[in-house]
Amino acid sequence: MTAARFAPLLLLLLTVPVAAQEGVFLSDAEAPAAVFPDADRFERREVPATPELQAAMAARLDGVTPSVWEERWTVVRAFHGERLLGQAVFVDEIGKHRPISFVVGLRPDGRVEDVAVTAYREAYGGEVRSARFLAQYHGKGPNDRLRTHDDVQNIAGATLSVDAASRAVRKAQALAAALAERGQ
Repeated sequence: MTAARFAPLLLLLLTVPVAAQEGVFLSDAEAPAAVFPDADRFERREVPATPELQAAMAARLDGVTPSVWEERWTVVRAFHGERLLGQAVFVDEIGKHRPISFVVGLRPDGRVEDVAVTAYREAYGGEVRSARFLAQYHGKGPNDRLRTHDDVQNIAGATLSVDAASRAVRKAQALAAALAERGQ
């Protein structure tokens, strides 16, 4: 067989893994239930990213600098009956070149219930979407460092995406704490 006959197959094999990394995996409507599957009711609100709110968040981030300051955040309170389970916070953080969108489920005490990737836009590093990787954030509180190779295990070839996931969790926790302090 000639090389020309293998070219289309080789092109397909080289592009399929890259394309499989990118995509939208949860809609805005589906995401809160992904991090709070026991919830039977959700209350959604949009929170403008004012300079005052960003400053209050930055004070809680202990030197961690977000790669993106969104114009607004979506925060969804999750309930089971009348009991507040927590809130799902939508945040973006830059991976290598593009934003990765996350939903972070936070319990009322600020600890992580669950994390999910709603949209991934990078060619590599999509392994951060895996349940096995994201499970290591369960139970992490606002005072946990979330440093790669410290209390967050890295994924070979995806260090920037791993760092983005940790920044996203920290940003969501800082937003929730700043809103709670303001009685929101």
